[in-house]
Amino acid sequence: MMKLNMNEIDRPDVVDGPVVSEGGRSPSTLSTGHAAPSVPSETKPGPLAPGQRWSVARKREVVLRLLRGEPAELLSRELGLPMFKLEQWRQKAEAALDGALKEHEADPADGQLGAAMQRIGELSMEVELLRARLERPGPLGRRRSR
Repeated sequence: MMKLNMNEIDRPDVVDGPVVSEGGRSPSTLSTGHAAPSVPSETKPGPLAPGQRWSVARKREVVLRLLRGEPAELLSRELGLPMFKLEQWRQKAEAALDGALKEHEADPADGQLGAAMQRIGELSMEVELLRARLERPGPLGRRRSR
């Protein structure tokens, strides 16, 4: 039989780490007598607590991991997300990336040229209508000299 001292806990359901609280308060870390694990510079997102939502930054990190070649099955298990959700995020990210790369830089002269061409078309149509009106009899029609 193993003898435990006051700082050791022999229960598998107890985990060292941050305490998640209800009511919007920030989590605190309890001291367990063990040295705090060193936090790597690049922390990987884990599963969310009930009621939490995925932020854009967390989704971006997951998609980047997928694009770097991490297996989707392992990420699905690690994050507690279904595979189809990971694939949706990856497809949306790739579509947005493609769209961003296809965009042409807008030239201000192109906009002005388009507006000028539209105005020329409107004026040409107006001239044609006025000429047609001059040809038929009426107040603006041409009169014969007597």
